Amino acid sequence: MSAIDKPRLDHAHVLALLTDMLRIRKFEDKCAELYTQQKIRGFLHLYDGEEAIAAGIIPVLGQNDRLVATYREHGHALARGVPMTRVMAEMFGKAEGCSGGRGGSMHIFDAETNFYGGNAIVGGGLPLAGGLALADRMRGEANVTACFFGEGAVAEGEFHETLNLAALWNLPVLFVCENNGYAMGSAIARTEAISDIHQKAGSYGIASVRVDGMDVVAVEVAARKAIGTIRETGKPAFLECMTYRFRAHSMFDAQLYRQKAEVEEWRGKGPIKRFRDWLLENKLVHREEIDQIEARIDAEIAEAVDFAEAGTWEPVEDLGRHVLGEAPKPPEPVKPSGQTVETTYREAIKQAIRDAMIRDERVFLMGEDVGAYGGCYAVSKGLMNEFGEDRIRDTPLSESGFTGAGIGAAAAGLCPIVELMTVNFSLLALDQIMNTAATIRHMSAGQFSVPLVIRMATGAGKQLAAQHSHSLEGWYGHIPGLKVLTPATLEDARGMLWTALQDPDPVLIFENVMLYNMSGQIDEAAGPVDIDRAAVRREGADLSLITYGGSLFKTLDAAEELAKDGIEAEVIDLRTLRPLDDATIMASVKKTRRAIVVDEGWRSGSISAEISARIMEQALWSLDAPVGRVCSEEVPIPYPKHLEDAAIPQTDKIVAAARAMLGR
Repeated sequence: MSAIDKPRLDHAHVLALLTDMLRIRKFEDKCAELYTQQKIRGFLHLYDGEEAIAAGIIPVLGQNDRLVATYREHGHALARGVPMTRVMAEMFGKAEGCSGGRGGSMHIFDAETNFYGGNAIVGGGLPLAGGLALADRMRGEANVTACFFGEGAVAEGEFHETLNLAALWNLPVLFVCENNGYAMGSAIARTEAISDIHQKAGSYGIASVRVDGMDVVAVEVAARKAIGTIRETGKPAFLECMTYRFRAHSMFDAQLYRQKAEVEEWRGKGPIKRFRDWLLENKLVHREEIDQIEARIDAEIAEAVDFAEAGTWEPVEDLGRHVLGEAPKPPEPVKPSGQTVETTYREAIKQAIRDAMIRDERVFLMGEDVGAYGGCYAVSKGLMNEFGEDRIRDTPLSESGFTGAGIGAAAAGLCPIVELMTVNFSLLALDQIMNTAATIRHMSAGQFSVPLVIRMATGAGKQLAAQHSHSLEGWYGHIPGLKVLTPATLEDARGMLWTALQDPDPVLIFENVMLYNMSGQIDEAAGPVDIDRAAVRREGADLSLITYGGSLFKTLDAAEELAKDGIEAEVIDLRTLRPLDDATIMASVKKTRRAIVVDEGWRSGSISAEISARIMEQALWSLDAPVGRVCSEEVPIPYPKHLEDAAIPQTDKIVAAARAMLGR
């Protein structure tokens, strides 16, 4: 055992270990009491019995190291140095809490201590930790990210996806599995075919150790060795800490799945009792010292409760705070050069990526086959040769894992562009997009942000059948905390990416597959564009045709056809589905007094329904007819060409709807 591995069990150190464990235990005992008084609400998952893990590992981490926890994270936060007053105020939901009262028991964040929060989604924090470590690796910084999770998480795909990425990319992550044997309420033998978790980590080539999680000294020894090795090699390490939680999974839990005698047996060999008895038996501490420690902790807890009780509730007027960051100023319009070049939608996106990578070394692209293959739609072809494998990063087929890694890298200060091959595949990453990227700013009261761009192909027309052809961008437009872009023109394909990369929040860019081969002239000086405004693509006075993405040019064609009958349609390109540009929509509708929304998404629960509702709310008295909609049929997208064409909006359907509205 080297000096770095071995803890110095001098008087001060053993008292520190005991103090850390007692502090966590007493804090949580008080939280349980406050929960019964309904001062702490929602779920409350206590760490009772697992204190040796946080106390043995977290003090070994450095100030610049990062920590990702799970929903049982109060002990981790206290061990990391988050002030108890602020943790308790957060439990109460008060504005003085470390997350501004917005996270509560399961979502404690603290930027000052690099505490990247608890995560209420089982396994959900693993990809985030991988991304934080990826940022350190790409910048050459010798930090460690510690990621804590329970044994229930090992059944999740995100566990395996993240371990594979960590081993593949040599990410400096310390994975800590707090194996308490029951996940929520099912014994591990009933849920895992192979219950030896550290061997699962070993199967990915990660150095893994099983340690007695009830022995704080053994935990610290293992942590020192693992963290030291990570700093030396940059490679991940895995600790499986065998422990036991004395309380139920949460305070809602009746705990019918195990016998009281079993719990009492484990209490008899709990980490605090075990360490305290050993210290007293070996006369390493005196009983009076322990009494003094407990008295100080009791006083600290009383102060924390008083602080929380006296705390303030955030005003209802602040409800909308911390959903999005402060939007950057729109880019200055680029003066046209007067010289145009022929290009394609595909090439415009490629040049946007290339330009961003040249302008900012923090920008990198990652996704399935984006490198050596050149991208499924050839958007990134040749970029790996120009920028190297580190910045044009091929990933495994693990959408949740690498999307979560992008989120973590963005939270750590890089500017990732994540490519998801198709919108249908994005559903495998929906947890990370909705529960992590879209919520971190809000749950942390603005302490952490995710300036991430996610690109994906969307739409039908390529005869790819039901699993590759849907238009689900409207679904993402439903989620607060995201921005959703749908570039249709060459200028937007070229210019939206850089503007999106300057945004402090996650931006999703949906590229319709039928546009990639579209060619045309674009000004040589074309650059960043405003992503917050819709565009009037054709002026008209008789009705407004409102659309986006792949339906824009069908709608413009419909407007040309209608003009032959003397019907002048105004065509609005939404460009952005979240936030919607109500001002441009309403100005057009109030002028034309009629509106039809053209949406390749399904009619039920669609973005077209949202737009229709907004028009009714804001411009009802200007309308001469009900709002019309032309949407995809309520069927999975078929494979045969004639059925696929019949399933999605086409020019003739738009023309027919417009004529019907005008009684023609």
